[in-house]
Amino acid sequence: MNRNVVIYGAGGTIGSALARAFAADGATLFLVGRHQPALDKVAAEIADLGGGVHVAEVDALDAAEVEAHAGSIPRIDVSLNVIGLGELQGVSLIDLAPDEFTRPVTDRVRTQFLTATAAARRMVIRGSGVVLLLTASSAKLAGPMMGGFGVACAAIEGFTRNLAGELGPQGVRVVCLRSNYIPETHPDVEIGGDHYLVEGTLLGRLPTLAQLCGAAVFAASEDAGAMTGAVLNLTCGAILD
Repeated sequence: MNRNVVIYGAGGTIGSALARAFAADGATLFLVGRHQPALDKVAAEIADLGGGVHVAEVDALDAAEVEAHAGSIPRIDVSLNVIGLGELQGVSLIDLAPDEFTRPVTDRVRTQFLTATAAARRMVIRGSGVVLLLTASSAKLAGPMMGGFGVACAAIEGFTRNLAGELGPQGVRVVCLRSNYIPETHPDVEIGGDHYLVEGTLLGRLPTLAQLCGAAVFAASEDAGAMTGAVLNLTCGAILD
């Protein structure tokens, strides 16, 4: 895949894994994040493997920074935002302060809107491109103690459909990846038999980073060229659409 792929949050566990997967598929990577050392580490790994890679320190919640960075890239073929925001979870909704509930909703929707539309404005000029978004099983599950995270995920999936409806006639696809909890992203946390996670899936297990990355590469490929406005269920069967 000889394409330019922008990944926001590329210094994190998920973002770096996605970067390596797209690099292995032949893409040139534009790694974006708020922490330069983490980005440089990922970029060095990709460069050692012979991949093309560029790094930029950008706050994906800042409209001006996102727009300026997008404008500096010669061509954006794929855009994917997987930044972490550290939402408050583990507290009942009735015990949350209003700001504690709304912050993850407004911040997650804002950053996905900013990065997706910045890429889309450039993609429609060429009449091609793929915008990928990321949510989690809480977008559909009635799980407890999720704070505003589940509401944020549901809103992003709605945004996926709306954006796809607008961009489809102009040749741009929009696809959302809905994952479940990925144990590799939190190696110090023991999952056990929590029925909301392992026992709540049809496969009796949780997704791996490799599976998420493989789905992302596929969704961005020509093999998925008939897919847009869709949410890919990568929850190991926690959600039945």
